[in-house]
Amino acid sequence: MSSPLDHLVYATPDLEAGMAHIENLLGVAARPGGNHPGMGTRNALLTLGTMCYLEIIGPDPQQTDFKGERPFGINALEAPRLVTWAARRLELGQFVETARSRGEELGEVLPMSRKTPKGELLTWKLTLPAINNGVGIRPFFIDWGVTPHPAGHSPTGAHLKSLQLEHPQPEEVLHMTKALELEVSVIEAPCPGMAAFIECPAGKIELR
Repeated sequence: MSSPLDHLVYATPDLEAGMAHIENLLGVAARPGGNHPGMGTRNALLTLGTMCYLEIIGPDPQQTDFKGERPFGINALEAPRLVTWAARRLELGQFVETARSRGEELGEVLPMSRKTPKGELLTWKLTLPAINNGVGIRPFFIDWGVTPHPAGHSPTGAHLKSLQLEHPQPEEVLHMTKALELEVSVIEAPCPGMAAFIECPAGKIELR
């Protein structure tokens, strides 16, 4: 059983600016998703294919009392960037144990929720992202349970063709992708990074 790509995470120090940049780059406007209580963030989404989407995430100015570290290294960002990705997996707790037996520690499975702009409560479970030097080569994992997948009700028009992982030691990344049953391209590069190749109204775009 494989672990399909669920979504890409594009983090930004300012959500409106990040949304505007993506719309200018792809020719598709993302739709506000909602805020994440207690995390100091809010997001906007656009579909990249069947059960696949782009999440643009940034600080939530309405959470005025939030003083902690936001996820995905958002506090330290000076410009928007593709920071990590999520893979989808059912029975997530069981998969975490399987990954551990293969030498991959995914950490605790946490329940999450947010409300849509219409007030609908969405719930899911995930493992915490691991961001090193501003990038998460290893994905975090998500289980939507009974919640409808966000790609089904987000703006369409863009399609993810492939995701490429880059690392100075590609053999280590390949070992990880095999252990976690991921299907993704891995190449050698001077620094860890990733690139998403997207077909959209603006043409064929490389998103980093």
